[in-house]
Amino acid sequence: MKVISLRSGSSGNCIFVQAGGTRLLFDAGISGRQAEQALSESGQRIRDVDALLISHDHRDHTRSLGVFQRKFGLPVYVTRGTLTVAAGKERLGKLTDIRHFVAGRSIEIGDVRIETIPTPHDAVDGVAFVVDDGKTRVGVMTDLGYVFAGLREAVASLDAVVLESNHDPEMLAVGPYPESLKRRIRGQGGHLSNCEAADVLAAGKDRLQWACLAHLSEENNDPQLALRAHRQRLGDRFPLYVAGRDTATEVLEVA
Repeated sequence: MKVISLRSGSSGNCIFVQAGGTRLLFDAGISGRQAEQALSESGQRIRDVDALLISHDHRDHTRSLGVFQRKFGLPVYVTRGTLTVAAGKERLGKLTDIRHFVAGRSIEIGDVRIETIPTPHDAVDGVAFVVDDGKTRVGVMTDLGYVFAGLREAVASLDAVVLESNHDPEMLAVGPYPESLKRRIRGQGGHLSNCEAADVLAAGKDRLQWACLAHLSEENNDPQLALRAHRQRLGDRFPLYVAGRDTATEVLEVA
């Protein structure tokens, strides 16, 4: 498999996964132009993508959903609850190819199976994803809420993962956010800290080929700080990458 994080963070999220001849995009929180350009720079064509899958209803994951479908002809896989709430927040425009899935059930697209894992993040019907091509398994796991039951076991089954590592607890504590927002981020509907994410990755130490740290907070985290926290917990067991807010990662391959 091949994985590219096109953008990751509160300003917009979109992740590309290729498994054999099947090409998928996860989330549409960046502009169509940004997605098309980032993929082109990595040797991919967005019009060759087979489907767009939406994880949850927050704007940084859904705002260009309609554009991706109309401009690039992508079918959209999304739960009914997620689409209803997203359409109430954004002008998504006319949508003609919507394929609803049920959180917790698998989706078959091309030659791959995509498992959907319900998350406790503060969205109406959020999910994380696992892409399985029969040989390798890759997780797309951001906006998780907290380390919920089954998360470590899911990561332990993966060959690679894009996992949120949102904040450093000390930076969040002394940072500019109002206390209500700090409670939300730390709470069960919020985001994983660097230490929590590292603990989750430790469960996959015997199988993971690499991990990409994603959805880092601009105000409450720093790439080097996140990497240091993970290395302190994990050592050098496997390569670690950081998904950028404004730039795409290199092509990350899974053997």
